[in-house]
Amino acid sequence: MSMRLRTSLAPLALIGVALLLGSCTTSRAPTSDDRISGPGNYARPHKDGEPWWSVDVSRIPDAVPMPHNGPVKASPYTVFGKPYYPINDVRNYRVTGTASWYGTKFHGQATANGETYDLYGMTAAHKTLPLPSYVRVTNLENGKSVILRVNDRGPFYSDRIIDLSFAAAKKLGYAEVGTARVKVEGIDPQQWWAQQGRPVPLVLAGNSAPANRSGKLLTLPAPTEVRSVTQPIEQYTPPPEQHAAAVLPVELAVKKNASVPVAGLYLQVGAFANPDAAELLKAKLNGLVGTAPVFISSVVRNQQVLHRVRLGPIETQDEVLQLQDTLRLASLGQPRLVRPD
Repeated sequence: MSMRLRTSLAPLALIGVALLLGSCTTSRAPTSDDRISGPGNYARPHKDGEPWWSVDVSRIPDAVPMPHNGPVKASPYTVFGKPYYPINDVRNYRVTGTASWYGTKFHGQATANGETYDLYGMTAAHKTLPLPSYVRVTNLENGKSVILRVNDRGPFYSDRIIDLSFAAAKKLGYAEVGTARVKVEGIDPQQWWAQQGRPVPLVLAGNSAPANRSGKLLTLPAPTEVRSVTQPIEQYTPPPEQHAAAVLPVELAVKKNASVPVAGLYLQVGAFANPDAAELLKAKLNGLVGTAPVFISSVVRNQQVLHRVRLGPIETQDEVLQLQDTLRLASLGQPRLVRPD
Protein backbone atom coordinates (compact mmCIF):
# COMPACT_ATOMS: atom_id res chain seq x y z
CA MET A 1 0.00 0.00 0.00
CA SER A 2 2.25 1.51 -0.98
CA MET A 3 5.57 4.72 -2.44
CA ARG A 4 3.96 8.96 -0.20
CA LEU A 5 5.05 16.25 0.03
CA ARG A 6 4.19 18.59 2.03
CA THR A 7 5.13 21.81 3.61
CA SER A 8 4.84 23.20 7.09
CA LEU A 9 1.52 24.61 8.12
CA ALA A 10 2.97 26.85 10.82
CA PRO A 11 2.73 29.74 10.58
CA LEU A 12 -0.50 29.49 8.62
CA ALA A 13 0.20 32.84 6.99
CA LEU A 14 2.93 31.14 4.94
CA ILE A 15 0.82 28.24 3.69
CA GLY A 16 0.15 29.65 0.24
CA VAL A 17 3.81 30.37 -0.46
CA ALA A 18 4.93 27.05 0.99
CA LEU A 19 2.55 25.02 -1.14
CA LEU A 20 3.43 27.01 -4.23
CA LEU A 21 7.09 26.27 -3.71
CA GLY A 22 6.47 22.65 -2.82
CA SER A 23 4.32 22.13 -5.87
CA CYS A 24 7.24 22.48 -8.27
CA THR A 25 9.81 20.31 -6.55
CA THR A 26 11.31 17.43 -8.43
CA SER A 27 11.57 13.85 -7.22
CA ARG A 28 13.95 13.55 -4.29
CA ALA A 29 14.58 11.54 -1.19
CA PRO A 30 13.06 12.95 1.99
CA THR A 31 15.55 14.66 4.27
CA SER A 32 15.64 15.81 7.87
CA ASP A 33 14.98 19.33 6.58
CA ASP A 34 11.51 18.36 5.34
CA ARG A 35 8.93 20.13 7.48
CA ILE A 36 5.46 18.76 7.95
CA SER A 37 2.52 19.62 10.14
CA GLY A 38 2.06 18.22 13.59
CA PRO A 39 4.02 17.92 16.84
CA GLY A 40 7.80 17.95 16.74
CA ASN A 41 7.98 14.65 18.63
CA TYR A 42 5.51 12.90 16.34
CA ALA A 43 5.16 9.20 17.10
CA ARG A 44 3.61 7.22 14.27
CA PRO A 45 0.63 5.14 15.47
CA HIS A 46 0.17 1.50 14.60
CA LYS A 47 -3.29 2.14 13.19
CA ASP A 48 -4.16 4.74 10.59
CA GLY A 49 -6.68 7.43 11.34
CA GLU A 50 -7.37 11.10 11.99
CA PRO A 51 -4.72 13.42 13.51
CA TRP A 52 -4.90 14.32 17.20
CA TRP A 53 -3.77 17.87 16.47
CA SER A 54 -6.20 20.27 14.82
CA VAL A 55 -5.71 22.56 11.85
CA ASP A 56 -8.44 24.67 10.27
CA VAL A 57 -8.57 23.08 6.81
CA SER A 58 -10.64 25.99 5.47
CA ARG A 59 -7.42 28.03 5.65
CA ILE A 60 -5.40 25.49 3.66
CA PRO A 61 -5.30 26.52 0.00
CA ASP A 62 -5.57 24.05 -2.85
CA ALA A 63 -2.43 22.87 -4.60
CA VAL A 64 -1.25 25.27 -7.30
CA PRO A 65 -0.82 23.54 -10.69
CA MET A 66 2.73 24.17 -11.91
CA PRO A 67 4.44 22.88 -15.05
CA HIS A 68 6.92 20.19 -14.11
CA ASN A 69 10.24 20.31 -15.94
CA GLY A 70 12.04 17.64 -13.94
CA PRO A 71 11.78 13.85 -14.07
CA VAL A 72 8.28 12.39 -14.23
CA LYS A 73 7.63 9.03 -12.60
CA ALA A 74 5.52 7.11 -15.07
CA SER A 75 7.29 3.78 -15.37
CA PRO A 76 5.28 0.56 -15.47
CA TYR A 77 5.26 -1.30 -12.15
CA THR A 78 3.71 -4.35 -10.57
CA VAL A 79 2.02 -4.94 -7.22
CA PHE A 80 1.86 -8.61 -6.24
CA GLY A 81 2.05 -9.69 -9.84
CA LYS A 82 -0.49 -7.22 -11.24
CA PRO A 83 1.03 -4.80 -13.77
CA TYR A 84 0.15 -1.10 -13.85
CA TYR A 85 0.94 1.18 -16.80
CA PRO A 86 0.93 4.87 -15.86
CA ILE A 87 -0.09 7.43 -18.46
CA ASN A 88 2.04 10.46 -19.41
CA ASP A 89 -0.69 12.98 -20.17
CA VAL A 90 -3.44 13.92 -17.70
CA ARG A 91 -5.20 16.52 -19.86
CA ASN A 92 -7.97 14.18 -21.00
CA TYR A 93 -8.25 12.17 -17.79
CA ARG A 94 -11.86 12.03 -16.52
CA VAL A 95 -12.95 9.26 -14.15
CA THR A 96 -15.79 8.82 -11.66
CA GLY A 97 -15.53 6.44 -8.72
CA THR A 98 -14.84 6.02 -5.00
CA ALA A 99 -12.23 8.06 -3.12
CA SER A 100 -10.78 7.35 0.32
CA TRP A 101 -8.06 9.00 2.43
CA TYR A 102 -4.97 8.14 4.44
CA GLY A 103 -3.62 9.82 7.56
CA THR A 104 -1.51 9.43 10.70
CA LYS A 105 0.01 6.04 9.87
CA PHE A 106 1.80 7.50 6.85
CA HIS A 107 2.41 11.05 8.05
CA GLY A 108 6.06 11.94 7.44
CA GLN A 109 6.79 8.89 5.30
CA ALA A 110 8.13 8.98 1.75
CA THR A 111 5.66 9.03 -1.11
CA ALA A 112 6.12 7.09 -4.32
CA ASN A 113 8.14 9.87 -5.95
CA GLY A 114 10.29 10.58 -2.91
CA GLU A 115 8.41 13.52 -1.43
CA THR A 116 7.17 13.55 2.16
CA TYR A 117 3.57 12.83 3.03
CA ASP A 118 1.82 15.44 5.19
CA LEU A 119 -1.76 14.55 6.07
CA TYR A 120 -2.54 18.30 6.11
CA GLY A 121 -1.11 18.83 2.63
CA MET A 122 -3.24 18.89 -0.51
CA THR A 123 -2.02 15.72 -2.22
CA ALA A 124 -3.30 12.39 -3.46
CA ALA A 125 -2.29 8.85 -4.44
CA HIS A 126 -3.28 7.32 -7.78
CA LYS A 127 -2.40 4.08 -9.53
CA THR A 128 -1.70 5.34 -13.06
CA LEU A 129 -1.36 9.13 -13.19
CA PRO A 130 2.18 10.45 -13.70
CA LEU A 131 4.04 11.65 -10.61
CA PRO A 132 3.79 14.53 -10.11
CA SER A 133 0.58 15.74 -11.74
CA TYR A 134 -2.50 17.74 -10.75
CA VAL A 135 -6.17 16.84 -10.55
CA ARG A 136 -9.44 18.43 -9.56
CA VAL A 137 -11.48 16.13 -7.32
CA THR A 138 -15.20 16.85 -6.89
CA ASN A 139 -17.39 15.20 -4.27
CA LEU A 140 -20.49 14.26 -6.25
CA GLU A 141 -22.57 14.09 -3.08
CA ASN A 142 -22.15 17.76 -2.11
CA GLY A 143 -20.51 19.49 -5.11
CA LYS A 144 -17.36 20.50 -3.20
CA SER A 145 -14.08 20.34 -5.12
CA VAL A 146 -10.34 20.69 -4.49
CA ILE A 147 -7.16 20.79 -6.59
CA LEU A 148 -4.52 18.29 -5.53
CA ARG A 149 -0.96 17.33 -6.41
CA VAL A 150 -0.65 13.61 -7.17
CA ASN A 151 2.64 12.35 -5.74
CA ASP A 152 1.91 8.80 -4.58
CA ARG A 153 0.75 5.36 -5.74
CA GLY A 154 -2.42 3.58 -4.65
CA PRO A 155 -5.00 2.53 -3.66
CA PHE A 156 -4.64 -1.18 -4.50
CA TYR A 157 -6.97 -4.15 -4.16
CA SER A 158 -10.19 -2.18 -3.88
CA ASP A 159 -12.75 -0.37 -5.96
CA ARG A 160 -11.30 3.01 -4.97
CA ILE A 161 -9.87 5.13 -7.76
CA ILE A 162 -7.90 7.66 -5.67
CA ASP A 163 -6.66 8.18 -2.11
CA LEU A 164 -6.62 11.73 -0.75
CA SER A 165 -4.78 13.33 2.14
CA PHE A 166 -6.80 13.78 5.32
CA ALA A 167 -6.98 17.56 4.71
CA ALA A 168 -8.37 17.06 1.21
CA ALA A 169 -10.98 14.57 2.44
CA LYS A 170 -11.92 16.98 5.24
CA LYS A 171 -12.38 19.86 2.78
CA LEU A 172 -14.53 17.62 0.59
CA GLY A 173 -16.67 16.67 3.57
CA TYR A 174 -16.10 12.92 3.79
CA ALA A 175 -13.23 12.47 6.26
CA GLU A 176 -15.70 11.38 8.96
CA VAL A 177 -17.27 8.63 6.85
CA GLY A 178 -14.13 7.46 5.07
CA THR A 179 -15.15 7.33 1.42
CA ALA A 180 -17.13 9.33 -1.14
CA ARG A 181 -18.15 9.09 -4.77
CA VAL A 182 -16.05 11.60 -6.69
CA LYS A 183 -15.13 12.86 -10.13
CA VAL A 184 -11.40 13.13 -10.87
CA GLU A 185 -10.26 15.45 -13.69
CA GLY A 186 -6.68 15.93 -14.87
CA ILE A 187 -5.33 19.50 -14.99
CA ASP A 188 -2.97 20.99 -17.58
CA PRO A 189 -1.03 23.67 -15.60
CA GLN A 190 -0.45 25.86 -18.65
CA GLN A 191 -4.15 25.86 -19.47
CA TRP A 192 -5.08 26.40 -15.82
CA TRP A 193 -2.96 29.55 -15.57
CA ALA A 194 -4.34 30.81 -18.89
CA GLN A 195 -7.84 30.44 -17.45
CA GLN A 196 -6.76 32.61 -14.51
CA GLY A 197 -5.70 35.26 -17.02
CA ARG A 198 -2.13 35.18 -15.72
CA PRO A 199 1.24 33.93 -16.97
CA VAL A 200 2.81 30.94 -15.27
CA PRO A 201 5.13 32.21 -12.49
CA LEU A 202 8.66 30.87 -12.43
CA VAL A 203 9.58 29.39 -9.06
CA LEU A 204 13.04 27.92 -8.62
CA ALA A 205 14.23 25.26 -6.25
CA GLY A 206 16.04 27.96 -4.29
CA ASN A 207 12.69 28.86 -2.73
CA SER A 208 12.49 32.24 -4.42
CA ALA A 209 10.58 33.50 -7.41
CA PRO A 210 12.98 35.49 -9.62
CA ALA A 211 11.76 38.85 -10.83
CA ASN A 212 12.97 41.28 -13.43
CA ARG A 213 14.02 44.83 -12.61
CA SER A 214 10.41 46.01 -12.67
CA GLY A 215 9.57 43.50 -9.93
CA LYS A 216 7.35 41.34 -12.15
CA LEU A 217 7.66 37.56 -11.94
CA LEU A 218 9.42 35.88 -14.82
CA THR A 219 7.38 33.26 -16.65
CA LEU A 220 8.13 29.70 -17.59
CA PRO A 221 8.55 28.57 -21.16
CA ALA A 222 6.10 25.95 -22.34
CA PRO A 223 7.26 22.57 -21.04
CA THR A 224 8.34 19.91 -23.46
CA GLU A 225 5.93 17.05 -23.87
CA VAL A 226 6.81 13.93 -21.96
CA ARG A 227 6.79 10.96 -24.29
CA SER A 228 6.56 7.35 -23.37
CA VAL A 229 9.73 5.32 -23.71
CA THR A 230 10.39 1.65 -23.17
CA GLN A 231 11.23 1.16 -19.51
CA PRO A 232 11.67 -1.89 -17.29
CA ILE A 233 8.71 -2.76 -15.10
CA GLU A 234 9.41 -1.81 -11.49
CA GLN A 235 8.65 -4.22 -8.66
CA TYR A 236 6.79 -2.33 -5.95
CA THR A 237 5.51 -3.77 -2.68
CA PRO A 238 3.29 -1.35 -0.75
CA PRO A 239 3.14 -1.60 3.06
CA PRO A 240 0.43 -3.98 4.35
CA GLU A 241 -1.42 -1.21 6.19
CA GLN A 242 -1.54 1.19 3.24
CA HIS A 243 -4.30 3.80 3.26
CA ALA A 244 -7.06 4.60 5.70
CA ALA A 245 -10.43 2.92 5.84
CA ALA A 246 -13.84 4.34 6.65
CA VAL A 247 -13.82 5.84 10.13
CA LEU A 248 -17.46 5.11 10.97
CA PRO A 249 -18.80 2.61 8.43
CA VAL A 250 -22.56 2.18 8.53
CA GLU A 251 -22.77 -1.29 7.08
CA LEU A 252 -20.74 -4.00 5.42
CA ALA A 253 -20.60 -3.37 1.68
CA VAL A 254 -19.84 -7.06 1.07
CA LYS A 255 -20.56 -9.76 3.60
CA LYS A 256 -17.62 -12.07 2.93
CA ASN A 257 -18.36 -14.49 5.77
CA ALA A 258 -21.98 -15.24 4.90
CA SER A 259 -21.47 -18.96 4.26
CA VAL A 260 -21.40 -21.52 7.07
CA PRO A 261 -17.76 -22.36 8.01
CA VAL A 262 -16.50 -25.84 7.28
CA ALA A 263 -15.53 -27.89 10.34
CA GLY A 264 -11.85 -27.78 11.20
CA LEU A 265 -9.17 -25.52 12.67
CA TYR A 266 -8.74 -21.89 11.66
CA LEU A 267 -5.86 -19.44 12.03
CA GLN A 268 -6.29 -15.67 12.06
CA VAL A 269 -3.24 -13.87 10.67
CA GLY A 270 -4.48 -10.27 10.90
CA ALA A 271 -7.51 -8.00 11.29
CA PHE A 272 -7.76 -4.62 9.57
CA ALA A 273 -10.15 -1.70 9.41
CA ASN A 274 -8.76 -1.11 5.92
CA PRO A 275 -9.99 -3.62 3.31
CA ASP A 276 -6.94 -2.84 1.13
CA ALA A 277 -4.65 -4.05 3.92
CA ALA A 278 -6.64 -7.27 4.27
CA GLU A 279 -6.50 -7.93 0.53
CA LEU A 280 -2.75 -7.28 0.45
CA LEU A 281 -2.11 -9.73 3.28
CA LYS A 282 -4.37 -12.29 1.63
CA ALA A 283 -2.36 -11.94 -1.59
CA LYS A 284 0.87 -12.51 0.34
CA LEU A 285 -0.52 -15.60 2.04
CA ASN A 286 -1.80 -17.06 -1.23
CA GLY A 287 1.74 -16.89 -2.56
CA LEU A 288 3.22 -18.43 0.59
CA VAL A 289 0.71 -20.97 1.86
CA GLY A 290 -0.60 -23.65 -0.43
CA THR A 291 -1.99 -26.15 2.05
CA ALA A 292 -4.88 -24.14 3.49
CA PRO A 293 -7.46 -21.81 1.93
CA VAL A 294 -7.00 -18.08 2.60
CA PHE A 295 -10.12 -15.96 3.04
CA ILE A 296 -11.35 -12.68 4.51
CA SER A 297 -14.07 -12.69 7.16
CA SER A 298 -15.61 -9.27 7.77
CA VAL A 299 -17.38 -8.34 10.98
CA VAL A 300 -18.66 -5.17 12.70
CA ARG A 301 -17.07 -4.35 16.07
CA ASN A 302 -17.82 -1.11 17.96
CA GLN A 303 -19.30 0.58 14.87
CA GLN A 304 -16.26 -0.33 12.79
CA VAL A 305 -15.81 -2.98 10.13
CA LEU A 306 -12.91 -5.34 10.73
CA HIS A 307 -11.63 -7.43 7.84
CA ARG A 308 -10.08 -10.57 9.33
CA VAL A 309 -7.57 -12.53 7.25
CA ARG A 310 -7.82 -16.22 8.04
CA LEU A 311 -6.55 -19.64 7.01
CA GLY A 312 -8.72 -22.74 7.11
CA PRO A 313 -10.12 -25.18 7.51
CA ILE A 314 -6.93 -26.93 8.68
CA GLU A 315 -7.26 -30.64 9.38
CA THR A 316 -4.63 -31.36 12.05
CA GLN A 317 -2.92 -29.64 14.97
CA ASP A 318 0.48 -30.51 13.45
CA GLU A 319 -0.44 -28.62 10.28
CA VAL A 320 -1.49 -25.64 12.41
CA LEU A 321 1.90 -25.57 14.14
CA GLN A 322 3.71 -25.86 10.82
CA LEU A 323 1.73 -22.98 9.33
CA GLN A 324 2.34 -20.81 12.40
CA ASP A 325 6.08 -21.38 12.12
CA THR A 326 6.04 -20.62 8.40
CA LEU A 327 4.20 -17.33 8.89
CA ARG A 328 6.43 -16.24 11.79
CA LEU A 329 9.56 -16.90 9.71
CA ALA A 330 8.00 -14.81 6.92
CA SER A 331 7.51 -11.93 9.43
CA LEU A 332 3.74 -12.08 9.02
CA GLY A 333 2.90 -11.81 12.69
CA GLN A 334 1.73 -14.31 15.29
CA PRO A 335 -1.19 -16.24 13.79
CA ARG A 336 -3.60 -17.59 16.38
CA LEU A 337 -6.31 -20.21 16.50
CA VAL A 338 -9.84 -18.78 16.28
CA ARG A 339 -13.39 -20.05 16.21
CA PRO A 340 -14.84 -20.49 12.72
CA ASP A 341 -17.42 -17.69 13.09
